[in-house]
Amino acid sequence: MDDILRFALLGLGLGALYALTAHGIVLVYRGSGVLNLAHGAIGMAGAYVQWELAVNEGVPYWPAVGCGVLTSAVLGVLTHLLVIRPLRRASSLARLVGTLAVFIVLTAVAVKRYGDSLQLVPGKLPTRLLTIAGATFSEDRLWLLGIALAVTAVLHLLYRRTLFGLGTTAVAENEHVAASLGWSPDLVAAGNWALGSALAGLTGILIVPVIGLSVTGLTTLLLSALAAALVGRFSSFPVTLAGGLAIGVVQSELTRFGTGVTGLAASVPFLFIALVLVARGRALPLRGTFLERLPALGSGRVRPVPLAFAVAVGLLLVRLSTPLWADAITSTLVLGLIILSIIVVTGYAGQVSLAAYALAGTGAFIAGHAAADWGWPFELALLAGVLGTVPIGLLFALPAVRTRGVNLAIITLGLGTTLEAMVFQNTDLSTTTGSDGIAVGKQTLFGISISGVDHPQRYAAVVLVLFVAATLVVANVRRSRTGRRLIAVRANERAAAALGIDVRAAKLYAFGLSSAVAALAGVLTGFRSTSVVFSDFASFDSITALGLAVIGGVGFLVGPLFGAVFAAGTVGARFGDWVLPGLSAWMPLIGGVILVLTLLGNQDGIGKEVGRQAASVGRRLFPERRSLQPPEEATVAPDVPRATPLPLHVRDLTVRYGGVVAVDGLSLDVEPGRVVGLIGPNGAGKTSAIDAVTGFTKAASGSVRLGRRDVTRAPVHRRAAAGLSRSFQSLELFEDMTVLDNLYAACDRPGRWAWLTDLVRPGSRPLPSHVLVAVGEFGLQDSLDRPVGDLSYGERRLLAIARAVAASPSVLLLDEPAAGLSDDETRELAHLVRRLAADWGMGVLLVEHDVDMVMSVCDQVVVLDFGRRICAGTPEEVRRDPAVRAAYLGDLEPEPLA
Repeated sequence: MDDILRFALLGLGLGALYALTAHGIVLVYRGSGVLNLAHGAIGMAGAYVQWELAVNEGVPYWPAVGCGVLTSAVLGVLTHLLVIRPLRRASSLARLVGTLAVFIVLTAVAVKRYGDSLQLVPGKLPTRLLTIAGATFSEDRLWLLGIALAVTAVLHLLYRRTLFGLGTTAVAENEHVAASLGWSPDLVAAGNWALGSALAGLTGILIVPVIGLSVTGLTTLLLSALAAALVGRFSSFPVTLAGGLAIGVVQSELTRFGTGVTGLAASVPFLFIALVLVARGRALPLRGTFLERLPALGSGRVRPVPLAFAVAVGLLLVRLSTPLWADAITSTLVLGLIILSIIVVTGYAGQVSLAAYALAGTGAFIAGHAAADWGWPFELALLAGVLGTVPIGLLFALPAVRTRGVNLAIITLGLGTTLEAMVFQNTDLSTTTGSDGIAVGKQTLFGISISGVDHPQRYAAVVLVLFVAATLVVANVRRSRTGRRLIAVRANERAAAALGIDVRAAKLYAFGLSSAVAALAGVLTGFRSTSVVFSDFASFDSITALGLAVIGGVGFLVGPLFGAVFAAGTVGARFGDWVLPGLSAWMPLIGGVILVLTLLGNQDGIGKEVGRQAASVGRRLFPERRSLQPPEEATVAPDVPRATPLPLHVRDLTVRYGGVVAVDGLSLDVEPGRVVGLIGPNGAGKTSAIDAVTGFTKAASGSVRLGRRDVTRAPVHRRAAAGLSRSFQSLELFEDMTVLDNLYAACDRPGRWAWLTDLVRPGSRPLPSHVLVAVGEFGLQDSLDRPVGDLSYGERRLLAIARAVAASPSVLLLDEPAAGLSDDETRELAHLVRRLAADWGMGVLLVEHDVDMVMSVCDQVVVLDFGRRICAGTPEEVRRDPAVRAAYLGDLEPEPLA
């Protein structure tokens, strides 16, 4: 019992430091809407400045502490001014990577100057032993707890009672409104960055006597702080304090009583992160998301002749290289595979994962044991490592089903760190007798020695061939039906689900394929020597890998080669030493600086510009005529395809948001070939009704039947696949795709094995006849190869409806399709809606504020007011209804169609 109390008291001191660090993260987030993953590195910089001044320069302790805290505050302000503020209109990925770039630069500078050895530093807080209830502990833990309580109280009062705190809250709620009231979002953000970073420096200085002074130890403190901040929802300082104290106590108790499981105490922050994120199941509300521009994507197109020439040149260079250069080529290619795995999961599917090195290590672990324990040859061990990692990658992907963005980055980093602590650092699992790792011996491939020790050139050639093969697989996926679905999910999950795309399956697929590529890199890394050494798979190296992916171009297949050359030990480092001896030691810092410059100057990376230049050269050398426009005769086919005739029956539909009833007992029917209008004043519940019918809200009751099928409990994508399609009031097009790809995303129906066959043979087919007809009907035949962003507003509106039609629905639900259109465009749209019902046989549910349009095209009109149906009937009956006329207070006479 005494031990339990003693370790709990010790854990309170450590948890207090976690809470202080977390408070700094919360301050930055509240002030600027940015999750600062460089927070630990900024605190580390302050701790080293204090240590150097106090130890090497003889500065008294407390003035040195002040200098260290001030250094961290200045670094925070500079991060905001030089990196984050220029990226305020960039994607959340760019802002996240911006903080990672600062992390890379600061850690590179610290390692270059101080190394990464552990320094024991005495503290200034009292350390005499105290005894409470028989438990003996050091007095400094009570001081740390007291400091954390005092700081928490001050911050709580500061942000509740002072003008600065109220301004920060206003800016966090709505920057534009706050600015109109005289608050400068930049000034507020800079103040919070300074205060939060100063706390990081103070925490780094206070924790050094507890855990020692080292670059790795201080930067990895970030994970525990993030867990505490998540408990406090990045807003509440008292709850954040409670979360930090709980993490510290649980870690301390497991350190004492959980000795039977290696790394169990280190996994506590991840467990907190997983429980909080998965339980809440929603992302942090990052600001400015409506202005985001996703990273550009390459086409995935492969030109066989240039590729064959490049591979031949590469093999020749490997053959002529020295062992040192061959080793550098191998390092470049395996890092390129790590980056390629990031392209799949982040570039194509839009999931920010920081687990690449953990998955690479998993592949090496499985293959190493297959070779060492079971005597499997290299070929089978490689296959076992790649395939065996896929289920682990799917486990990593489970949080992606409910979270995305920075939340997913946090949880995958935590999961990877836990895997490293519990498996890779567990000598019982990651070593064999008489070896520092898993002894796998010298490798052969089909009887030919390819040992990286004896024949580094041969091993490099094998790695080159496998790198090209993996790149071709990823290129196939990019051009396939599966790839289009991944990119649709990346662009807009709601719209993708509305077209029948299973968002969950798409995310799992991306993680599975990414895991296989990362595992290939891990096996090739581990088997290059006679033992698989797991120090090569540090989880935090995934941060650097993501940064390198952005440098090369996270959406381009040439990106891995360009990004990898900026890492230590690669061809870039070897070439740097050849030009300027000793330059390779500076490669991590150079890579970090280049990452910052890339984010500020060209967020799409080197790959986009290289791809553009290569395409220009290719057009000159290999001119070709290629048109995405379908033949004119196909778009005016005489026979309009008929939709499957299925009626929609909605009964007693009710939608509640808390205490507000948005839709109250709505019942309606939409028969094939008929147009039903749903009208009502603003706030009447029209869009809520469509969301409920199509499965976009969980706060609904009642029943929805499509034909004989009850789809009340079916998820969105299954309702869409059954024949229930919709458009959105806000369009929600796939902005980074062409018009043609938007249509393909709607009409593609991959077979059961498409996810596998698309790896080797991209599935592609001409547009189905009904889509060709829709292209002609909506006048899109001249715009198929245009990006969505180049379309006019009217064209975008038409594309949104054409895409919904391309899904071949039985019932089409249109939400404000005429919003923003001119009178002429509205009349033309009315004709198209009428034709969809009369000629195509679709049932159409039309929600529209333009009452004239509704009365002109609808067979029946349902009127809502405050969620209740107040009238239903023909347009003439509705026009004569007194309740409807009172609700609209206007003339309901229709305009004749021109």
